[in-house]
Amino acid sequence: MKFLKDFKEFAVKGNMIDIAIGVIIGTAFNKVVNTLVKEVFMPPLSYMTSSNNWENKKIILRDALFIEGKETIEEIAIGYGKLIEAGIDFIVIAFSVFIVVKVLNKMKKKAEDPKNKEVSTPKNIELMNKTNELLEKQNHYLKQLIKKED
Repeated sequence: MKFLKDFKEFAVKGNMIDIAIGVIIGTAFNKVVNTLVKEVFMPPLSYMTSSNNWENKKIILRDALFIEGKETIEEIAIGYGKLIEAGIDFIVIAFSVFIVVKVLNKMKKKAEDPKNKEVSTPKNIELMNKTNELLEKQNHYLKQLIKKED
């Protein structure tokens, strides 16, 4: 019974919903990246290298052996074309994530700046800033008291 209660609290707090949203957005993002790589980046690369399809590029180590029209020994090959596509996928994803994180960090920094009146500062940041100002004033007065006593 406690397990169900804990699960309900977990689901209601939004953790599960946040994870689900992340998975859904990640899946959609993956489709966009795959299309971008296959339809935008790979055709010019194929054109520059006079190749039709990079996905099928490979170095054949041993050809398949056919006897009476049936493949008896499979072909052994290194599929470097798929590796190149996966590498381009990785670069596009890494660059996209870098840009998103950079923009989010800039927005977060702007939101946490208590002197910036353009964006409303969260209450906890405001309280921390006020506490910091009070501590600085207190330190200033304490330093003055210490100097007077000496």
